Amino acid sequence: MPSSTSYKPTHPEQFLVKWIGDPENYNSKLLTAKSYKKGDVIASLEGLTAGPKAYSSVQISEDEHVELNSDLLYMNHSCSPTAVLDLKRRAVLANADLATGDEITFFYPSTEWDMAQPFDCWCGSTSCIKVVQGASKIDTTTLKNFQLSEHIQRLLVKRDEN
Repeated sequence: MPSSTSYKPTHPEQFLVKWIGDPENYNSKLLTAKSYKKGDVIASLEGLTAGPKAYSSVQISEDEHVELNSDLLYMNHSCSPTAVLDLKRRAVLANADLATGDEITFFYPSTEWDMAQPFDCWCGSTSCIKVVQGASKIDTTTLKNFQLSEHIQRLLVKRDEN
């Protein structure tokens, strides 16, 4: 992942990456450069490359992961996400009305069955899951509160049948 000193924007008219802390650390967040209404396409998922499961990848099917290769890499997790990855449409959609400067976040377990690097969640949402480790580790009742990718829905059905 590029640092603030090596980063080159891919969508400067749509996004702004905000760096937090010293120039070489990876604390960052993706902000809107313009406003969006709920349901708007924030960005198309283009230029993806297949790769292994990694902290930077997004799971797009039961057994495939891709690298986003764009500013979208800087979307953080939230249990009250402002965006949804619509893998069928290959688009990132606004999950709420967003003003210029709002953070773009998504619910990582909506696409990830198992996380390469689980982490404690500090989003502060009333619906916070506390530990982000992929949908496989979260009960179905909790996951029903979130918009999930089709492959995650299928994997949940398989898991819950056993």
